[in-house]
Amino acid sequence: MGTGDIFGMPTAHIMASAMGGIRTAGDLVAWMQMSRRMKINEAKAYVAEKLGIDVIDLTNEEVMRQVREDLDIGIITSVAGSAKGIAAKWKIAELLDIQINSVNLFKEKLRL
Repeated sequence: MGTGDIFGMPTAHIMASAMGGIRTAGDLVAWMQMSRRMKINEAKAYVAEKLGIDVIDLTNEEVMRQVREDLDIGIITSVAGSAKGIAAKWKIAELLDIQINSVNLFKEKLRL
């Protein structure tokens, strides 16, 4: 019997955190773990630095809601005029200095 998809579990974790973690920073930390192969503590420190907060605040829903609103990188409940969907991902990619495939594909379509 094979070991299965080597990306199966990490992908499941990032997909789960993308909705459940959006109130805090689970999705951002998971992106850094996946895209830069960072260990969790390194990913948390990187994200916290980019957001301009302490690592402990990554799990504070109130702090992260305000940070996400201020940076316009998406929040779990919609606010009129705030970034949603691909626009939020685009801002996250720029903020964290990472490549997100869906953002890159969208940018390519805009160049047509």
